[in-house]
Amino acid sequence: MTSTNDLKARLGAALRTPTDMKAAATQDIAAAMNGILADVFALYLKTKNFHWHMSGPHFRDYHLMLDEQSDQIFAMTDVIAERIRKVGGTTLRSIGHIARTQRILDNDADFVEPSDMLAELCEDNQSLSTRLRAAHVVCDEHLDIATASLIENWLDETERRTWFLFESFRSGDSGGH
Repeated sequence: MTSTNDLKARLGAALRTPTDMKAAATQDIAAAMNGILADVFALYLKTKNFHWHMSGPHFRDYHLMLDEQSDQIFAMTDVIAERIRKVGGTTLRSIGHIARTQRILDNDADFVEPSDMLAELCEDNQSLSTRLRAAHVVCDEHLDIATASLIENWLDETERRTWFLFESFRSGDSGGH
């Protein structure tokens, strides 16, 4: 039989996820990962925006590459949010919350040259790599091996996107010079 005090405690802890992590670890990891989550949503939407508004002689190749990259980026969102909840934190709650938290800048221009789109996305992916490394350090400090492991995979994917974007917009001859 459950006591009234037990029931009140459970109701007051509606979003408290059981974890063996200390409160400081939960707070630090959730903050780092919510920043990543906001950046991933911003990067997803920017990548989709550029996908939708691509033009020029390499339209098909760039359009398909950005579609593939946006799918990969979006796939990160639910895993990140669920990881935040698993360690006892709460996640972003709205577009406004994303806007207040994101560090990747939006691009609302009416027209962007295809090479500028690719260069901007390349820089944004590099910034995400830097932030993923910083979040990994936070996870390491708190012995959060599971989140660190996920970050390592996302970092590899992000570096691959950076590489593809860079190779797509850089100038040079067919020999790579």
